[in-house]
Amino acid sequence: MKNILFLFAVWCLIQIPLFAQDSETEPTGLPGDHFSLEGALELFKQSSSPEAFEKSINTAENHVNNLDLNGDGDIDYITVIGKQEGDVHLFILQVPISEKESQDVAVIEIEKIGSDNAILQIVGDEDIFGEEIIIEPSEEDEKIQDIKKGPSANYDATIIVNVWSWPSVRYIYAPGYRPWISPWRWRVYPNWWKPWRPLGWSTWHPFRVKHYRPSVRVVHTHRVVRAHNAYKPVRVTSTTVRTRHANAHATYKVSKTKVTGPRGNSVTKKSTTVKGSRGNVKAQKTTVKKSRRSN
Repeated sequence: MKNILFLFAVWCLIQIPLFAQDSETEPTGLPGDHFSLEGALELFKQSSSPEAFEKSINTAENHVNNLDLNGDGDIDYITVIGKQEGDVHLFILQVPISEKESQDVAVIEIEKIGSDNAILQIVGDEDIFGEEIIIEPSEEDEKIQDIKKGPSANYDATIIVNVWSWPSVRYIYAPGYRPWISPWRWRVYPNWWKPWRPLGWSTWHPFRVKHYRPSVRVVHTHRVVRAHNAYKPVRVTSTTVRTRHANAHATYKVSKTKVTGPRGNSVTKKSTTVKGSRGNVKAQKTTVKKSRRSN
């Protein structure tokens, strides 16, 4: 039985890049196809302040934002809303859909866990991406710490990147910092910003893949737990966006299967299937999460 479980886990791990590669060749039809979480995280790392970060994600040449959530034919302006609870910081990336509605695209969640140590993840909103997508930095030249994990540990989440040296992180933990809240709203935007026409997926997608993905990794565990819990009650969604993309959500299916061994060790296999208009499978992606029973 042990050998069967081990072989199953190895097979699943081998299949990950195969399914992932398939999913990168086709769009899901969801709004998340047109926003780069990887790019947003990289721009946050490079920015000197939250205000500078907001400007950078709304700069066309950075190829991070290609969203048109309200379908007016122009790119949406993304506002950045900062919130703070002690040493926990949130930066909510939000689009004003109309005078009455807004929609969260993603949230950057940050926690300080030591005098010179902070951790960070960016989480894509499920209304935009079909499910919560969690991304974190993975640069090899960053200071990396080993973290002991509990019973729900992710097989690939044994190390984290200390983001304390990032200029934007040092800025928000400096004495006297007040949370940044974008002054812009629906149809009231900065003079430097001019909306542009969205790029087609086949044109946009190569920019998204080429520029940012090597410096981050997708994970399946919320490790910035206090920040994520602080975000849940303030999350903002739009009925307009949800209704407009209801069909795409209906064809985006996520299923999970779990096999548990005699010692409580388990392997969870998550499969994401995207179907076309005629019911044919357009793309599949499979990820695997290993967990161990605590002693």
